[in-house]
Amino acid sequence: MSVDLMQTAASGMDAQRAALDVYARNVAAAEAAGRDGHFARLLPRFDLVDDGEGATVRFAGTVQEPGSDVDVVTEMIAVMNASRAYESDASLFDVGKTLAEKTIEMGRLG
Repeated sequence: MSVDLMQTAASGMDAQRAALDVYARNVAAAEAAGRDGHFARLLPRFDLVDDGEGATVRFAGTVQEPGSDVDVVTEMIAVMNASRAYESDASLFDVGKTLAEKTIEMGRLG
């Protein structure tokens, strides 16, 4: 049980790290373009993979948002959201780790 929890949390952390990379690219593009420049905004795309033993999230590349340019404020909000999601997944991973450690301790006592 805790192994599935840890695997799911780790896959979420990997996906959010990839999303942060995409948003960082968008911020850099907006800064490079300046006020009057145009760069298409990229959005991360994810797939939910269920291998029968548990579901994981996988980064599946990027797609261009139709009819939009990169806006620094929008990208910084996206960075904050992805960062919070990463932290949430890291906390969930820690819970799974603690659960696994306690389970091993109980096995040693018995």
